[in-house]
Amino acid sequence: MNQNRRTFIKQGAAASTALLLASFESLAAANPPSPSNPASELKILATNWGFKGTLDEYGARVKQEGYDGIEIWWPMEAPAQAELFSMLKKWGLQVGFLCGGSQKDFKEHFSYFQKMIDAAANNTIQKPLYINCHSGRDFFSYEENSRFIEHTTQLGKQTGIPISHETHRSRMLFAAPVAKQYIQKYPELRVTLDISHWCNVSESLLADQPENVDLALERVLHIHARIGHPEGPQVSDPRAPEWEAAVKAHLAWWDKVVERKKKTGERITFLTEFGPPDYMPTLPYTRQPLADQWAVNVFMMQLLRKRYAV
Repeated sequence: MNQNRRTFIKQGAAASTALLLASFESLAAANPPSPSNPASELKILATNWGFKGTLDEYGARVKQEGYDGIEIWWPMEAPAQAELFSMLKKWGLQVGFLCGGSQKDFKEHFSYFQKMIDAAANNTIQKPLYINCHSGRDFFSYEENSRFIEHTTQLGKQTGIPISHETHRSRMLFAAPVAKQYIQKYPELRVTLDISHWCNVSESLLADQPENVDLALERVLHIHARIGHPEGPQVSDPRAPEWEAAVKAHLAWWDKVVERKKKTGERITFLTEFGPPDYMPTLPYTRQPLADQWAVNVFMMQLLRKRYAV
C-alpha cells in the first residue's frame, strides 16, 4: 500500500510539473515578437510584501532570482533610508519608490503625502526608476483627489522622475469609470496599472467597458503584475488551469501597454505583486496559504521576461 501511495504521489508530481511547463511555454510564447525601438528596455521588480527575513536577505534573494530591482515604500526615517541605500548598492539593484498615506482627514493625508513624495523625489543618493502613488481615498471629493495629481505633475517636471498613480481599491482610481474622469481632465496623468482591483470592484473581467480600460492603457507608466478575478484581487495560483481565462485577460491588457512602449522606446517596468495571506487565499482554521507566494512571483517574473523580451 505504501509503495502504491509513493508511486501515485510521484506520478502526480510529475504530471503537475509537466502541466506547469506546458502552461508556461504556452503563455510565454503567446505574444509574437514585435519591432522594438532600441531605447526600450524591460525592468522587472520584486516586492518585499510578505518577506520574512532581513532587508539584506531580501536583497540577496531578489538578486539571486534574477530581478532587476525592487519596489518598496519610501522610508521616512534617516536610518531606514541609509539601510535601504546600502542594500541597493551592495546587491546592484534598482528601485521604484511607493508613496501614499492612510489618514482619513484630507488635510492630514495630503500633508503627509507631500512630505513623503517630496523627500523620495528629491533625495540625492538614489534616483528611482519611478515613484508609484497610493493616491488619495475613494471617499475624498473629486477636487481633493485632484490635488494629488496636480502636485505630482509639478514634482515630476521639477525632478525628471516619472510619477504614476495606482489603480487600487480604496484609492483615487479605484474603478475604471472613476479613473476615466481624472484621465480625461489631466492629460499628463500617468497610471500604475493594477487592473486586478478593477476586476474585483466591477465583479467582471471588464468585457463590458473596453473603452474605459483602453483609455487607461494609453496612460500606463508601470504595471503591477498580479492576476485578479471577478470575486477577488488575487487568484490562488496563476499556474492553475482554472484561472486560465483571468490570466489571459490580464496578459492581453499588458500586451497592449508593452506594444506601445516598445514602439515609442519607453522603459517597460513590471512589479510581480502576488501577496501573502490574506491576499493569498488560505485553508480554513490553519490559515495555510494555498500556494507559495515567492514561487508564484518568480514564475510571473520569468513569464514576463520571456513573453516581453526586448
